[in-house]
Amino acid sequence: MLNTTAWNRLRYTFYAPVYDLVADRAFRRARRQSLEGIDWHSGQCVLIVGAGTGLDLPYLPRDIELHGTDLSPAMVKRFRARADELGFDCQARVMDAESLDFPDKHFDVVIMHLILAVMPNPERGLAEAHRVLADNGQLCVMDKFQPDDRPSGWGRRALNLATNAIATDITRQAGPLLQRAGFMIEQDKPVMMGSLFRALIARKAPMP
Repeated sequence: MLNTTAWNRLRYTFYAPVYDLVADRAFRRARRQSLEGIDWHSGQCVLIVGAGTGLDLPYLPRDIELHGTDLSPAMVKRFRARADELGFDCQARVMDAESLDFPDKHFDVVIMHLILAVMPNPERGLAEAHRVLADNGQLCVMDKFQPDDRPSGWGRRALNLATNAIATDITRQAGPLLQRAGFMIEQDKPVMMGSLFRALIARKAPMP
């Protein structure tokens, strides 16, 4: 299995110099639509997990305390430069999304764009997002997902063997992943390529 943390760090270090050429224009509208679902307030503490080169930054308010993490030092360097250029109060660190070095309930908003379909263990990544999110905070997810109401067919699973090694898993289901991690979905809307790419806003589900 090639989809490991070490492999992701290596390939995204390699992708960093050309990432914007591939991912900027293609995902602008989807990023903006996803982030518009957040209930923004001045002074919020916000975490972008898998921040990449900072392509979400133009669509964020400036009056927030911003933190960005990514596996790749090359991505973090580009994210930090873009955040400085846009005038953010920002800290950027190299960090594994599946083992976040932040206190419990620290963030008002956690953003996970185009990362749940990439990380080797999305359940662990969502568990970490749940841990660092404040009880009344919001999780913002945008990615490609298999429909929740049916599993992947054999053709999609076969294609996934290639796409998972190169870029992304195409068989993951957003609803079950978020619900198993303890989230309650408030918004779920298609944002790109029909319903392949979806934007979701979720909060922590009430404790039983």
